[in-house]
Amino acid sequence: MDPGTTTAPIPSDCETESSSIWNWWPSWRPTSMSLLKTAESKILACIQNNLWTRFVTLPNQDRIWTLTLTNKAVRKPAEQAIKTPLVMVHGFGGGIGLWIRNLDALCRSRPVYAFDLLGFGRSSRPPFPSDAAKAEEQFVDSIEQWRQSVGLENMILLGHSLGGYLATSYAIQYPSRVSHLILVDPWGFPERPQTQTGEGQSQGTEVVKRPQLPRWVKVVATVVSFFNPLAVIRAAGPWGPGLVNRFRPDFKRKFEDLFDDDTMTQYIYHCNAQTPSGEVGFRAMSESLGWAKRPMLQRVHLLPPSLPITMLYGEWSWVDKSSGDSVVQIRDQGHTRVMLITKASHHVYADQPEEFNRVVENICNSVN
Repeated sequence: MDPGTTTAPIPSDCETESSSIWNWWPSWRPTSMSLLKTAESKILACIQNNLWTRFVTLPNQDRIWTLTLTNKAVRKPAEQAIKTPLVMVHGFGGGIGLWIRNLDALCRSRPVYAFDLLGFGRSSRPPFPSDAAKAEEQFVDSIEQWRQSVGLENMILLGHSLGGYLATSYAIQYPSRVSHLILVDPWGFPERPQTQTGEGQSQGTEVVKRPQLPRWVKVVATVVSFFNPLAVIRAAGPWGPGLVNRFRPDFKRKFEDLFDDDTMTQYIYHCNAQTPSGEVGFRAMSESLGWAKRPMLQRVHLLPPSLPITMLYGEWSWVDKSSGDSVVQIRDQGHTRVMLITKASHHVYADQPEEFNRVVENICNSVN
């Protein structure tokens, strides 16, 4: 899930929505953190290995909901502990539950960490500034404070969509902490095109063409013009869960062999029907139809040339895959790989989990 728009300073969603009927009428939105916890617990019950979930408290008292997974079949846990851990960062509107197809497979040789980004899922939902750079800084600072609190020296950092954007920003600021950067269909890399196709285009002007956007992206983008990205889910009240089912039926299909009911769409609903916070930060960083105000292609050269990067794209994704080729050129092909996962859309990890897990595990094994 990914788009946004902003012009003038953005009032927090708490300001724009707090006076609305669905906030002072509790029964209007059939959600709560307790219901989110219940939906997530049902998902995590599928995990076969050693699982530890907890809140990690940051110095400013914000809390980051964190999952740690280790292989229960390992006879000498100390041997796995010396391996560089894999840290997984979800995308916009997501949470740790979406990694359910990947966690068991990826913890075979090393510890795996996943956390709900600040402002999303079960993590704290503080106010975010309306300035794009400051909003990004708040996300990145929370990741670094989380790393310090957990006590990780180095990590293989994997980010999907918005998580890929933030993982890259983190790696630029704290390169010594990242052993390998894995970007899965990352959001926010290309620059917004300054011209459109059509007659009258000046000669030599390059036009950026974007893949056809899914219907749900267009719907959300329209709403974003007036509210925060997921305000429509909250405004829908008791119809919110049905709205998620209608516009994101793919989430149910992706996990239908694990759950024969609406577990995953319920999880997505409860993740995003809570008090908005992270989406306020996302909206601050984005503009019309989800273009980043501070495109990562303008800054990727700041990454150390020696830092390995692997960019994974879904063959059928709406994300612009040419950004990966641009990163290769910008970094002069040094330690950068671009890979395409066939028959996968934006949610590569759920569309082709076996191939995704194989590729990520090979990358991890290349580290140690």
